[in-house]
Amino acid sequence: MAILTSNDRSVRPASKPAQEDSWQAEIRQAVRTSSELCRRLGLSESLACDAAVGAAQFPVFVPPGYLARIEPNSPHDPLLRQVLPLGGEGKAVDGFTADPVGDELAALHPGVLQKYQGRALLIATGSCAVHCRYCFRRHYPYEEVPHSEAAWDSALTAIAEDPSITEVILSGGDPLMLVDSRLAMLVGKIADLPHVTRLRIHTRLPIVVPLRVTDELLQTLTDTRLTSVIVVHTNHARELAHDVAVALSNLRDAGITLLNQAVLLRGVNDSVDAQRELSERLVAVGVLPYYLHQLDRVAGAAHFEVPIAEGKQLVGELRRQLPGYMVPRYVQEIAGETNKTVLA
Repeated sequence: MAILTSNDRSVRPASKPAQEDSWQAEIRQAVRTSSELCRRLGLSESLACDAAVGAAQFPVFVPPGYLARIEPNSPHDPLLRQVLPLGGEGKAVDGFTADPVGDELAALHPGVLQKYQGRALLIATGSCAVHCRYCFRRHYPYEEVPHSEAAWDSALTAIAEDPSITEVILSGGDPLMLVDSRLAMLVGKIADLPHVTRLRIHTRLPIVVPLRVTDELLQTLTDTRLTSVIVVHTNHARELAHDVAVALSNLRDAGITLLNQAVLLRGVNDSVDAQRELSERLVAVGVLPYYLHQLDRVAGAAHFEVPIAEGKQLVGELRRQLPGYMVPRYVQEIAGETNKTVLA
């Protein structure tokens, strides 16, 4: 796989309509069934049957660019493990619930959550570019979130009524699933709130569909008076392929702060080597390792859980091997708490 160094740069495509169509084409071409996923990767029919059970609970969705990074004929590939359903996903496990982080309790308004002082989270869309099997919102009632300009106005009115809110976080789903024109409109409406100074976007799209970093997206994020921060979600160094590094470079060159949050996942990145390689690769492409999350205990994801004691030991070893700025904070989100709990 080609590697882009921190000094490499790319010439951006010239045509905005062609750019937008290209990333949307990637979405349209996504693999949507477990049988097709297994067929394309040369996996056994028995594995495909098991996957179909899990997919009935939470559908498969894998864009072709991400699929191309998965090693064929390798059922334990760490990228595959993030998107391949398992038959046990539908089994009830004590302590694993539909709303592990208390989104329902934090609802300020339909589609608006407020858990922490000074910040409000707007669920801009229920759509994602990839369905991660450990997603803490896999059971979220997305039918209740704003889907129209009028609904956004209502949600933003709730934010406008609290002048202590200085940061709006766009989440989802994935907010970059909005086409450029709609995203620009939403960012403009947020910028019209005088007490809001920062815009934070939580997204996996630059990782799974790097073509999403269009010229118009860059313009939207740089023309606004708001300070723009993008938190990408990468769990394994192999996700940071050459085209991903180009997309991240374009964001960084535009002056946008880039952070990464990962989730500690059994069979994906639960080793010192995997975490070290991830941190080193992130820094090489201009992204600061920010958070390593303890798995949110969402129903269907119990097989990913790593004990906290094991996670602490792993992070302790990372600190011995890496400079401090390359070690993410190991955190856990606990429903009802006023901040994330730092574990290590």
